[in-house]
Amino acid sequence: MIEVPAGLQPLLDDFRAGKRIALARAITLVENEREGFQAFLHAVLSEGARRGRRLGFTGPPGAGKSTLLAEVASAYLARSESVGVVAVDPTSPFSGGALLGDRIRMNDLATDPGVFIRSMATRGSLGGLATSTREVLDLMDSFGFARVLIETVGVGQTELEITGAADTVVVVLVPESGDGVQAMKAGLMEIADIFVVNKADRPGADRLIKEISSAIHLRAPGNDWAIPVLRVVAQKGEGVPELVLAVEAHGAWLERTGELAARRRGRAERRVRDVAERALRRLTWDDDRVRQRLAIGVDAVANGRETWYSAADGIVGEVVQSRVHNRARNQE
Repeated sequence: MIEVPAGLQPLLDDFRAGKRIALARAITLVENEREGFQAFLHAVLSEGARRGRRLGFTGPPGAGKSTLLAEVASAYLARSESVGVVAVDPTSPFSGGALLGDRIRMNDLATDPGVFIRSMATRGSLGGLATSTREVLDLMDSFGFARVLIETVGVGQTELEITGAADTVVVVLVPESGDGVQAMKAGLMEIADIFVVNKADRPGADRLIKEISSAIHLRAPGNDWAIPVLRVVAQKGEGVPELVLAVEAHGAWLERTGELAARRRGRAERRVRDVAERALRRLTWDDDRVRQRLAIGVDAVANGRETWYSAADGIVGEVVQSRVHNRARNQE
C-alpha cells in the first residue's frame, strides 16, 4: 500500500479541489522528485486519468512552434476547452533550469484563465522528455484539462520520444529548415501524424510541401491514415483552423481503428519501465556497499587490473547480494 505522507495530504486535497496553485506546487514536487512525490502521483492516478487529448509539437528551432501552439490553444479556448501546456526547454548547462523563452512568447495566452503553462527542462534526457516531464503530463491530465499540449525542443533523433507522450504528433517545419530529405534523415517521417509547413508565405514553401508529400508516399504502408501536409502562417493565424480540423480527424481515426488504445497501452508500458528503472538506479547508488564496490572497481580499471565490464559486473553482483541480504534480514 502506497500512502501519501501526512505533510502532502493538504496539497492532495487542494489538487482534488481543482486549485491551480496546488497544480503548480504538485508539478514542482514531481519535477524536483521531492520526498513523497511518487506516492502523490499514485494517489492522483489511482482516481483514474481523465484522458485529456495530448497533442505534441516538435520541429527545428525557429520553426515557430510556440506561436503555432499558442494559436491552436486559443482555438480550443474559444470552444470552451481547458488547455494545459508543457513547453520543454533545453536544460541550462549552468543552472540546470529551463530557458523560459517559450513561456515568454506565450505571455498573451498565459493571461487566459482557461490555460495553464509550465516550462520544463530536458535535464539531459536524450529523448527530449525526461521521466518527470511525462509525470507532469499525467498531473495535467488528472487535473482535468481537456487538451494537453506539449512542445519539445530541437529536432531529429532526440525528439522521437514525443511519440510515447502524445496521442497526435505535429511536426513543424519552415522553408528555411531544409528539405524533405533532411526531415527523413532526422526520423521525422516516422513520428509525424501531421506535417505543418509554417511561415508558408516565404519562398521555398511550395517546394518543401512537395518534397514532404513525396517522401510520405515512399513510407512503408503501416496504416490507412493519410498524413496531411498543411500550409500555415501561424503569425497571422492562417491555416490554424485547418490544423485543428486535422487534429480532430486524426483523433477520430485513432479511436475508430483502436490505435488510440494501442498507443496508450504502449505509453503505459514505457512509463512502468521508466519508473522501475528509476527505482532500480536509486536502490543501486544509494547503497553504501555498492558505492564502495564502485570505488574499488574504478581503481582497478584505472590501474589496468579490470575493464569497465568486469567492474560493472561486480557492481551488479553486489546489488543482487545486497538485496538478498536485506530481504533475509527483514524476514527475521
